[in-house]
Amino acid sequence: MKEKEAAKHYKPFRISLPATSANLGPAFDAAALAMDLHISLEAVPAGEFSIRATGRDREICQQLEDNLILNTYQEILDANGREVLPLALRIKNDIPIGKGCGSSAAARLAGVALAVRFGQLRWSDAQIIGEASRREHHPDNASACWFGGLTVARMSSESEAEVACIRPKGTWPLLLAIPDDALSTEAARRVLPPKYSRADAVANIQNSMLLLCAFTQGRRDLLRSALEDRIHQPYRAALCPLLPALKELTGRDGILGAALSGAGPSVLLFLDPRHSIANARKSCATHLKAHSLKAELLSTKIASRKRR
Repeated sequence: MKEKEAAKHYKPFRISLPATSANLGPAFDAAALAMDLHISLEAVPAGEFSIRATGRDREICQQLEDNLILNTYQEILDANGREVLPLALRIKNDIPIGKGCGSSAAARLAGVALAVRFGQLRWSDAQIIGEASRREHHPDNASACWFGGLTVARMSSESEAEVACIRPKGTWPLLLAIPDDALSTEAARRVLPPKYSRADAVANIQNSMLLLCAFTQGRRDLLRSALEDRIHQPYRAALCPLLPALKELTGRDGILGAALSGAGPSVLLFLDPRHSIANARKSCATHLKAHSLKAELLSTKIASRKRR
């Protein structure tokens, strides 16, 4: 009877959150963009927890044990002294899991949103992003996932994030190259050095500023040099062989530049809208085959804010 009363009190809650690509070459742990690939979720109160999932990585999405969405939901309600209301979830997922496309940030934000809704927490956007970022240990993916578009973010305190949202000038078609094997963020972090030279730090600051100018001014000519990085990509290249291979295509067939998506192993390619996307895909496929590499190639774009 209790769940029936709860079901009467709460309407079905729906949310859709996009995949994200963080780091963007030199903007390590600082900037990210949202991609037009989503995880969509509908939740209603129920007698017990259940998940019905469709789409990509369905088996992972519908596991009740160690489910990132449900764990986040329950932990937040427990921490705030609210009743944990069992939910029946319906999930449709298009985001590759464990491939550097922000799947964990989207799952954590979904869990936060469920806790805010069914725990009747009056949290601001800064608190919602801050909670997800605290759990992710950096705010770039979470901010882009929540606001859409291109974001620059930092933690302003332990529980809140400061976010600047940027609307790129012009159109920015993207091509996402996704390998078969996943790569954990922890494994990708372990290969990074504990210290960097002043020259490397200065180069990345300069390139990050150029990258922002490229997006805000529609300066696609800046992208080739603006995506150069000395902080994380050179050290992760051995774990992400798609990156050095696809970077060789920069300047050919409308391919403006390539960067690791998040910590990898997927690679994000920026395309010139004046050229054929089909030709860019064909060029990538042919080049990867010549290097004995395989990847799923998905055409996408920068996604705007769309949560419901």
